[in-house]
Amino acid sequence: MSFPVMKHNALLNVRNTGNSHSHLTCAEYFAGIGLVRLGLEQVGWNVIFANDWAHTKFEMYSAHFKDANKYYKVQDIFSVCPADIPNTLLATASFPCIDLSLAGKLKGINGQHSGAFWGFTQILENQTNKPRLLMLENVAGWLTSNSGQDFRVTIQELNQLGYACDVYAIDAAHFVPQSRPRIFVIGVHTSHAHRDISIFSKRSSSLKTQALEKAIGTNHDLRWNFLEVPALPEKVKTDLSCVVENISDNDDRWWLDDEVQRHLNMMSPVNLNYLKGLQDLPLYSYCTMYRRIREGKQKAELRKDGIAGCLRTARGGSSRQMLIRVGQGTIRMRLMTPREYARLQGVPDNYPIPSQINQALTGFGDAVCVPVIVWIAENILNPLVKSLQENMLVLHR
Repeated sequence: MSFPVMKHNALLNVRNTGNSHSHLTCAEYFAGIGLVRLGLEQVGWNVIFANDWAHTKFEMYSAHFKDANKYYKVQDIFSVCPADIPNTLLATASFPCIDLSLAGKLKGINGQHSGAFWGFTQILENQTNKPRLLMLENVAGWLTSNSGQDFRVTIQELNQLGYACDVYAIDAAHFVPQSRPRIFVIGVHTSHAHRDISIFSKRSSSLKTQALEKAIGTNHDLRWNFLEVPALPEKVKTDLSCVVENISDNDDRWWLDDEVQRHLNMMSPVNLNYLKGLQDLPLYSYCTMYRRIREGKQKAELRKDGIAGCLRTARGGSSRQMLIRVGQGTIRMRLMTPREYARLQGVPDNYPIPSQINQALTGFGDAVCVPVIVWIAENILNPLVKSLQENMLVLHR
């Protein structure tokens, strides 16, 4: 990888710090409850600026990150002054997904929520010293919204700001027992891009989907920077039992028998027989359940692969996931707890859970999966920084 000489503080820090991680600075936009920071910090990065509009998310962020008041600005991204943002090597943006999904009726990148992307690029455009690296994250619908035009215009905008981009499809199920496919774009501010599409073609199928391959093929004229990266690890072998909170059988969060029976009556014969087959086993098994409307009737649908469905929020139009525990002659049901949501996002148990359940569920449901961020930092971001360092050292000899 080769990079042009750019004179700004972030790069000077890269050159002068040797093996120190003090140069790995990050501005975290759409910071939410701080799970991007939680992942980046494990690999040496230091968040020195954060922004989100939601006070409830800042409350969760600051309950864990005690220094948040020093650098976290709670305001609409369109009102953030670029002059107030310190120079950083990396900027991250998990911009709102709702208008890129079916829940948001596919209003697209100019919708009320997902249109916040333009607030992010407005900041980049007006920064004297742009971050050398970008990491953007959103739902898989980003690739297909408005027949793929929303993805194209976002990459075009980043290109116009000087960033050559790479893109990855990563499912959190490679790290935690939760199916959570997401699209990650990594941008590098450079005039020396790796546009060889054969690099992308040879990339592991664990990092691609058919929709992503189509998006690249359709937009081969854009400025890409394809990198050689390893495959994702095999999907986790553990199941939901590793995240289930230890709740007493007498806890009133477990549903009463009549409510359990009501949901059993809403199941298909296939799902009902599946549970019956597990009921008399000596060990407990766990699966998740959703209530959905099918052909005008409410149905209880199971996920039987030992992992949770993608965590969402009520604002996104989905019902809350339910947990079924079956075995030892019993079938018990309840709603999943906020701590279980946190564990499914790879969040350690020392992260405080607020007393307001909906606040917690929204915070975790809107967030990223922490081990995914760790993997990206270790296998993409940090190698990019290392290459940047090596090129700067060569240029200054």
